[in-house]
Amino acid sequence: MWGLGHSSRTSVAGSASFSGIVQMEEDKHCNKVEDVVGSHVEDAVTFWAQSINRNKDIMKIGCSLSEVCPLANSVFGNLDPKKIYGGLFSEDKCWYRCQVLKVINDEKCLVRYIDYGNTEILNRSDIVEIPLDLQFSSVAKKYRLWGLQIPSSQEVTQFDQGRTFLGSLIFEKEIKMRIKATYQDGTVIAQAEYGNVDIGEEVAKKGFAEKCRLTSSTNTCEEKKSDPGQLVLRNLKSPIPLWGHRSSQSNFTRPKGRLSGRMCLDLKNENDAGNNVTFPKENLAVGDFNLGSNVSLAKIKQDQKLIEENEKLKTEKEVLLERCKALELKVEQTAQELQQEKATTMDLTKRLESTLKTCIGTRMKNLAAKVEILKEIRRVSISVRFGNDLSDAIQVLDEDCFTIPASLNELELIWAEYNLAQEKIQTCENVDLSASLEAVYGQAKEGINSEEILEKFNDWRCNKREEFTNVRSETETCIQRLVAWFQNTLKAFDLSVEKSLISDDTIDNIDEILKNTESGVCKELEISLIEQGDADKEIILKTCSQVLQKIRSEESLIATVQSKYKDSVEFKKQIIECLNKSPSVDNLLSIKKTLKGLKARLRWKLVEKNNLEESDDHDGSEIETIKQEITQLRNSVFQGIYHEQEEYAKLSSLVEKWFPELPLLHPEIGLLKYMNSGGLLTMSLERDLLDAEPMKELSSKRPLICTEVNGQIILLKGYSVDVDTEARVIQRAAAYHTAWREAKGESGLLPLIFLFLCKSDPMAYLMVPYYPRANLNAVQSTMPLTSEEALKVMKGVAQGLHTLHKADIIHGSLHQNNVFALNRQHGIVGDFDFTKSVSQRTSVNMMVGDLSLLSPELKMGKPASPSSDLYAYGCLLLWLSVQNQEFETNEDGIPKMDQFHLDDNVKSLLCSLICCRSSMTAEQVLNADCFLLPKGKSMPNSEKYTEYIPKKEEEELKVKNLDKDKEKTRNGEASFD
Repeated sequence: MWGLGHSSRTSVAGSASFSGIVQMEEDKHCNKVEDVVGSHVEDAVTFWAQSINRNKDIMKIGCSLSEVCPLANSVFGNLDPKKIYGGLFSEDKCWYRCQVLKVINDEKCLVRYIDYGNTEILNRSDIVEIPLDLQFSSVAKKYRLWGLQIPSSQEVTQFDQGRTFLGSLIFEKEIKMRIKATYQDGTVIAQAEYGNVDIGEEVAKKGFAEKCRLTSSTNTCEEKKSDPGQLVLRNLKSPIPLWGHRSSQSNFTRPKGRLSGRMCLDLKNENDAGNNVTFPKENLAVGDFNLGSNVSLAKIKQDQKLIEENEKLKTEKEVLLERCKALELKVEQTAQELQQEKATTMDLTKRLESTLKTCIGTRMKNLAAKVEILKEIRRVSISVRFGNDLSDAIQVLDEDCFTIPASLNELELIWAEYNLAQEKIQTCENVDLSASLEAVYGQAKEGINSEEILEKFNDWRCNKREEFTNVRSETETCIQRLVAWFQNTLKAFDLSVEKSLISDDTIDNIDEILKNTESGVCKELEISLIEQGDADKEIILKTCSQVLQKIRSEESLIATVQSKYKDSVEFKKQIIECLNKSPSVDNLLSIKKTLKGLKARLRWKLVEKNNLEESDDHDGSEIETIKQEITQLRNSVFQGIYHEQEEYAKLSSLVEKWFPELPLLHPEIGLLKYMNSGGLLTMSLERDLLDAEPMKELSSKRPLICTEVNGQIILLKGYSVDVDTEARVIQRAAAYHTAWREAKGESGLLPLIFLFLCKSDPMAYLMVPYYPRANLNAVQSTMPLTSEEALKVMKGVAQGLHTLHKADIIHGSLHQNNVFALNRQHGIVGDFDFTKSVSQRTSVNMMVGDLSLLSPELKMGKPASPSSDLYAYGCLLLWLSVQNQEFETNEDGIPKMDQFHLDDNVKSLLCSLICCRSSMTAEQVLNADCFLLPKGKSMPNSEKYTEYIPKKEEEELKVKNLDKDKEKTRNGEASFD
């Protein structure tokens, strides 16, 4: 055969290296023969095959994966391309070992089934972790036909035809592989033979591959390969997975249990011994046929047909048996029901026999009781049952109807034009408008005509009144006849009366009289007591609806007139106030000019101080004098900034109420930036004006700088920003600041003092108060909070979360270093990284002890929500409640509550926040039973801790406090997120 050739040619091919692929190594198993079964074809010269000796390994792997993978966790985070996972094959929904070739996006990955060689795109949910005992090398190997290569000019169609042709030669067939060499990536170069057929020669004959050309100068054989991108295009011409879209029946990329004839015989013996292992019929048929069994193909098909018919008969038998059981059960139930009905009938018959003996007496007693009820009802007016109250309401509406003032519509148009003009002015930008404003007027809705409903109600009421009058008259007549019968009966049995009064009419007609009397009384009781029918209810409800609609319309109209009157009065006051006001930015410009001069003097003094300190003969008293001047100038700068912010606030109020065009007329003052930041941004503060000291031990995430302003120690948090990030930082900080400003001392949030941008560097600095050693982590490590203190602190934290959630802000970064216990009594929530979105903040898995603060829904990849903040809150409360005890968690990472001895109210709250995952809100947490204070106690006012108020104290005290806090910072005692 052509693949073997001369010995010299064999040596050349054994040491050849092909261009564009990995260099081959000398194979110690050269010319070794292996019996394999083809499992997957990549192209006309490359395929995957499994060793026949490892058939049992494949079955064991499949059994192990079917037990382990359904209970395993889906992969999470970054996937290791060198690691072996379990993959759910989309065609047969079975588990196979796979390796990740490429991560396509957050949801999908391209994997290769290593025991078969084929590839498929899987969702992350279909890829799971497998134990270490299944983390061994692949069963299938990648083979390449020796001495062949794909022509570089081959088209896609011919490429697919070559791959199909090679599949017909090797797929699920026992072939011999004579190993020639092995690439460093594991690809085996071998000569393939099926019986007496040289597979490589057959592929070359069909023109799907060409022989490698030898290079005499280097004695190597270069294989011309197509561009990798083209090969990928060919392999992915039909969307992956290939087996899902192939029209041919030879699905040689499907990973299924390949069974050779030898394997079938072994497993047959095992099944005879009692092992209930079943295999698909198609696999058994393929295995028997590939071994060249003497059984004819017709015989195999006949046996398969008999097996299918047998299975069908078994299925029909099971269905019939189930139906038979159902019918037997139904017969038993019917018999039981019949027995119950028979017993019920016998009891009813006995009761009727006993009742007939006392029929007249019982009827008389019942009739007397009903008459008493009827007397009581007649004492009470029943006019309400026939809509007299609705009639009165209709009469009031008709007679005292409130008419619309003629000037109301005109006033509405004027008011609408004014509001529209205000909105248009506020939405104006500093550009030329291309279209004029158009007035928009709403059309009034016509009311529903209710005259027909009211007429129908009047007719119904008259008919009901007439019917009731007739029934009452009939009842009175029957009762009078009954009374007359009693009188005649009394006279008939009176022995003192000499005249005989006995007659059949007097004595014998009592049954008819009782019947008529009972009928009349029951009719009147039915009308008086029994609820109205559906038709009557419908008439009542429709009429009531019309009356209420008219009433509401009248009330709405009256309220509208009153509102417009109040608005008109207020509008008149506002117009007068607006005419008396004249917005001016001169005061603001004057403040800015003064600030500019103060900052220039401050910079000069700082330069002068530095020069004196660097000189050799500097005077200590002179430097001390300059330092005092610098402190005074810095305080003056901050006082000027406060005045500037006050002036900005006044102008913002004027813009919102009277002059929306003011920012457009004076863009140089930056009023829009101030308003967009919620009053937080200042453009007059600069980094170099502050006497700041870097806090290196706390600057792992971002630059932190400590300084003093008006006697209070503050922190400057630096954020690296660009053009886009700067706008997002300002927007998020403004939303946080607005939420704090609306509640201030009751917000439960860390206040933001100033936000300013650095002119020399792309940095944004946020100024916040500094609370050394006040975060929960530091407090618990030194002197842990008592249970009472912990509840007080966590109530303040719940208030902070409620403030944020009410403003539609999700914190996403709640942990022990970002919650502060001020004076061990009041808890506040720290700010978060304003450069990151909610999803970015929640992607960090924070831990408190051994407990993860990441909620289960975040671990599953769901978006953050207020519930995820409350889960972290619950974990912190549990951590404070159990102190240093160890946590036991379930498979989802949720701690178990039964192991701790907690207060019932605290335990109930923790179960709602952590275990039950109920839709609890921060407001409901605030009202929890464990946070209810005894009568007479109140929470300390937090405004003195959270609101930043400039102070002036003695210089010695300020210096002493500053030195003390800086010393703590150097010793690593402070912690701040």
